[in-house]
Amino acid sequence: MGIFERFLSLWVALAIGVGVGLGLLFPGGFEVVSRLEVARVNLVVAVLIWLMIYPMMLKVEPSCLRDVGKKPKGLALTLVVNWLIKPFTMAALGVLFFKHVFAGVVPTDDASQIIAGMILLGVAPCTAMVFVWSNLTEGDANYTLVQVSVNDLIMVFAFAPLAGLLLGVTSLTVPWGTLLTSAVMFIVIPLAAGLATQRLLTRERLERLGQQLKPTSILGLLLTVVLLFGFQAETLVARPLLVVLIAVPLLIQSYGIFALSYGLARVLKLPFNVAAPAAMIGTSNFFELAVAVAISLFGLTSTAALATVVGVLIEVPVMLSLVAFANRTRQWFPAAASA
Repeated sequence: MGIFERFLSLWVALAIGVGVGLGLLFPGGFEVVSRLEVARVNLVVAVLIWLMIYPMMLKVEPSCLRDVGKKPKGLALTLVVNWLIKPFTMAALGVLFFKHVFAGVVPTDDASQIIAGMILLGVAPCTAMVFVWSNLTEGDANYTLVQVSVNDLIMVFAFAPLAGLLLGVTSLTVPWGTLLTSAVMFIVIPLAAGLATQRLLTRERLERLGQQLKPTSILGLLLTVVLLFGFQAETLVARPLLVVLIAVPLLIQSYGIFALSYGLARVLKLPFNVAAPAAMIGTSNFFELAVAVAISLFGLTSTAALATVVGVLIEVPVMLSLVAFANRTRQWFPAAASA
C-alpha cells in the first residue's frame, strides 16, 4: 500500500482545508471553474472523476457481464434499498429533525425547503462516484457496472413520480440533460475507454497500467475534494450553523443506510466484492441531479439547494470512512468471487 492509500484520511482532511482556504482567497477563480459545465455537470470535476473511474473500467470483462444475472441477490438488494427504503427514511429524518428537533432553531420556511432538498438527495442514487468506492474496496467491476446501469434506467422512470410524491409536487420537471449527460459521461465514455484499452494491451500490461494509475486515481479524488469545498467555501463560512444542522440527519441517513445494506448483504451471504459496492451504491447520492432539481424548484440561493450542496460536501469524507470500514471487515463475507 502506497503513501497515498495509507494516509488517505489525512490527505482528504488537508484537501478540505485547502479547498475552503483557496475558495475564500480566490472566489473569482472558483466561480470561473464552476461555470465550466454542461447540463449542470461540471467538466473539470468530470475529468477528475474519469481519472478515478478509468482504472475500474479496465477490469470490466464484457464476456462476464451476462453472468451477473445468474446471481441476482446483490442487484435485488441495491434496488430494494435505493427505491423502497432510502427515499422514505430520508424524508422521515428530514421531518423529524427540521419539524421537531431543530424546530426552534431553523425558520419554518427554511425547514420545509431543507426537507425538500434532503428528499431530492434521497431519491437520486449515485452514478459516478460509486465506481470509485467500488474500486477502493476491490469490488467486482462487472457487477458494479450492472448495478449502476440498472439504477440509472430505473431513475429515468421513477425519479419524477417518487420525488413528486414525497415533495407533494404534481408537476416536477426532470432535468433530462443532467440525467443523460451524467450517464454518458460517467458510464459510456469511461467504459468505452476501458474496453478500447483492453483491446490494445496484453493482460500483463493491463494489470501493470492499473497499478500505475492508483496514485493518479487518488490524486483525482483529492483534487475533486478541493474543488467541491472551494466552490462552497463562502457558504460554509457564511452559514456554518445551518450547514452543521443539515449535516446531522444526512450523516445519520448515510451511516444508517450503509449499516442496513451491509447487514442485509451479510445475511444474504453475498461475496465481499458484491456486498461492498451494493452497500456503497445505496449510501451515496447523484448530487448533480439533486442540486439541479432543487435550483429549478426553489432557486439558486434557496435552503433547498443548500441542503443538496451539504450532501455533496459530506459525501466524500463519509464514503471514505465506509470504504475503510468495509475493507477492515471483509472477513465477514465469503471470499470474493466473480459475479
